[in-house]
Amino acid sequence: MKFLKGSGVAMITPFDEEGRVDYPAVKGVVDHIISGGIDYIVLMGTTAETATLTSEERAKVVALIVEVVADRVPLVLGIGGNNTQVVVDTIKQTDLTAFKTLMSVCPYYTRPSQEGIYQHFKHIATAAPIPVILYNVPARTGVSISNETTVRLATDCANIIAIKDATGDLESVIALLDLVPDGFHVISGDDALALPVVLSGGSGVISVIGGALPNQVSKMIRLALENRIDEATVYHNQLLEMIDLIFREGNPAGVKNLSKHLGLCTGNVRLPLVPASEPLSVAISEANKVFL
Repeated sequence: MKFLKGSGVAMITPFDEEGRVDYPAVKGVVDHIISGGIDYIVLMGTTAETATLTSEERAKVVALIVEVVADRVPLVLGIGGNNTQVVVDTIKQTDLTAFKTLMSVCPYYTRPSQEGIYQHFKHIATAAPIPVILYNVPARTGVSISNETTVRLATDCANIIAIKDATGDLESVIALLDLVPDGFHVISGDDALALPVVLSGGSGVISVIGGALPNQVSKMIRLALENRIDEATVYHNQLLEMIDLIFREGNPAGVKNLSKHLGLCTGNVRLPLVPASEPLSVAISEANKVFL
């Protein structure tokens, strides 16, 4: 999976002014991401507001993205949950021919033990006909996949090939990089840490801000992978203020607001999320001037 050595984007789901899925905007966002040099797109992750899409909407959005991408970049599909059997059944019932890998989040709310997490992902790996990316985001799930469990899964399950690490803990990520088997991808799930993770040996980033500013993110990661540290750092420093702003009131409200200023979609999200406040919107608009 060489494409994982690069920049991926966790794609938003645009909504219109009435809160319905804006399918024409979906097409525009896809083309914007690809034209900006992003290496792959992740569908139906946190940033897509998957939890507040109906099953029919999810299926229609996925089918549309597959059609619009038309094999221009690899696609990763998010399938996760806190009911192991339901996740396994969903994987078995889903047509995965258009996807290179699955991404599956650590079980949330139930707060399983590390053994429970291991068994959950082992069942997923057994069911999946394509490789699997673990997704560790403890701020959302309430429990973290430990480095030891990650290594155990990477060692025991041949088709668990990567982890998206959104712990925000650079020290832990660096430690993990020293523990995982050769060929296992450690991918930053934190935009602010993407550069230091790559410079420490990580494979790249699955980015939120890259959905709005793909050119800057893709160039930063490409330069970092080429060890052109000074040039990559220029992009990193340019992006830091905007990264702080788009996460200030939660994701994806912030990146959708930035996307609104770029003319890609409305800034609308679905309850219980709310759109970015007017003061934040003004700050995002002002910070965006450096990228115009």
